[in-house]
Amino acid sequence: MNFSAWSIRNPIPSILLFVLLTVGGLLAFERLAVQNFPDMDLPTVKITATLEGAAPSQLETEVARKIEDNLASLSLLDHITTTITDGSVSISVSFELEKDSEAALNEVRNAVDSTTDLPADMESPSVTKVTVQSSPLITYAVRSTRLNETELSWFVDNDMTKALLSVSGVGEVSRIGGIDREVHVDLNPQIMGSLGITAATVSSRLKSVQADSSGGRGEIGGNRQTIRTLGTVASVEDLKALAIPLPNGKLVRLDEIGTVTDSFADRSSLAYLDGQPVIGVEIKRSNGFSDTGVAAAIQAAMQDFAAANPDVEIIEAYSTVGPIIENYDGSMHMLYEGAILAVVVVWLFLRDWRATFLSAIALPLSVIPTFLAMYLADFSLNTVTLLALSLVVGILVDDAIVEVENIARHLNMGKSPMDAALEAADEIGLAVIATTFTLVAVFLPTAFMSGIPGLIFRQFGVTVAVAVLASLLVARLLTPMMAAYMMKVHSSEEENGRIMRAYMAVMKACLNHRKLTVLGVCVFLGLSLSTIPLLKSGFLPASDDAQTKVTLTLQPGSTIEQTDALTRQAADIVGKLPNVTRVFSTVGTASSGGGLDASTTNDVSSATLVVNLTPIG
Repeated sequence: MNFSAWSIRNPIPSILLFVLLTVGGLLAFERLAVQNFPDMDLPTVKITATLEGAAPSQLETEVARKIEDNLASLSLLDHITTTITDGSVSISVSFELEKDSEAALNEVRNAVDSTTDLPADMESPSVTKVTVQSSPLITYAVRSTRLNETELSWFVDNDMTKALLSVSGVGEVSRIGGIDREVHVDLNPQIMGSLGITAATVSSRLKSVQADSSGGRGEIGGNRQTIRTLGTVASVEDLKALAIPLPNGKLVRLDEIGTVTDSFADRSSLAYLDGQPVIGVEIKRSNGFSDTGVAAAIQAAMQDFAAANPDVEIIEAYSTVGPIIENYDGSMHMLYEGAILAVVVVWLFLRDWRATFLSAIALPLSVIPTFLAMYLADFSLNTVTLLALSLVVGILVDDAIVEVENIARHLNMGKSPMDAALEAADEIGLAVIATTFTLVAVFLPTAFMSGIPGLIFRQFGVTVAVAVLASLLVARLLTPMMAAYMMKVHSSEEENGRIMRAYMAVMKACLNHRKLTVLGVCVFLGLSLSTIPLLKSGFLPASDDAQTKVTLTLQPGSTIEQTDALTRQAADIVGKLPNVTRVFSTVGTASSGGGLDASTTNDVSSATLVVNLTPIG
């Protein structure tokens, strides 16, 4: 069936088809997420184990190695990365990309649960699937002149975190700096020795009162009631009055054998904004949400939250959304500029506004339906898909140009526009289809590459293929139909213009000197190939944003006080540099990379400085 002839004779269905595709594409464009890179559902599981007061060497032998041994037998396991710091173990388990992420989570959880010889006083390890982005979307600095550090830390944990987690798309909120409330029990060994009790006895007694338990059901006052055994203490005074059993059967109060104080835990992190102490709040988004959309929702929520809490100053320390928006705006501008230049070039060669319009209409009618396909495929507007659209923007008019030029040739032969469109479209149909599917055959295989590059370029290959196929649909259905009703015979004053005459002169010279032409091509090809070793290689190109990170690492065993002192000195030096607008410092965390390479580790001997710079231009 000749679709072009059918469309020419029945224009209404073709027009309605592209109206629907265009409207659907515009609606989809408004709903597409804007991200830096595509989201990837990697089969990666994180295990976190905590044992307060344990040294890294102890955690390595008693916790990390035992869990790793149980994980080693899992199927499709790629690698295990373990980070051990004082009191905590973090294990990242990565599987081959063929592994289903839910199956990976269940297998890792079963392996951890089967590790039975872990220290008895250690909390049960947590096993979670990595479903949030590695790099924080927005980081806020919180400070107050009316609340002390304890109250401000509680405010961040209880009020601000709840407000942020209620925002759609927020996957994780973490606090940097501040203090955690903790009750210290300092036992007196002399009194304990005289009474014949040990620290283990006191510890066991404390654990027994730190949990509520079910008491079953019973009849009270003729009604059936649920009974609970309340074992937790409500205040420090209750804890002081806790009865500790003695070997002789008597009881002694806890505060009689030691000192009970309401204090706070050892600091594991600190935060500064331009040298002033603050509490940092990092917000990461969940997979599947728009960077810009979530960031806008967070900022709106924080404006309302700050207005409702005037005693607390909430400052946006830094954001990774700015570079994403700049990248998106730059890509869209490049797409528009490329489309305009393509239309101008078409007009320079066709010199006919009707023919130029028929060719140029293929651009929006190919790109806009592509947005609909991207939305249905759960793609996003990111660096990869915008690169794909920018790359093919000049290719999308090729099929239409071929159709229009051939129709114009038939018109110049004296045929009517209807007959010229019918015969020209039928004549050139196979060539147009072959050209389009050649491009599809070149770009679509990038969607099937293996590894992480394959996950990234899947959206690239599919986007290019859909856009090119949409241009084929325009060229075979819409362009001949519109040409049959719009094109007229275009009389040219001169057979060949200046550009064509110059081109024909070069062609004649090449044909008259064939050996020299082939030799020149071979030399050019050889010189081009020789430059390949000189090119730099890397997984991702280096970015030039108005933001940079400085990571400080002290020797192992350094205290947080030593790291803090060095970090303050570094922040003071960096803050005095020209074009530096803000310095946000964190002690106890080391952040490196960005985008897909972002990673964060907790270590009191490490620190990170996030430096905001004055944007160029």
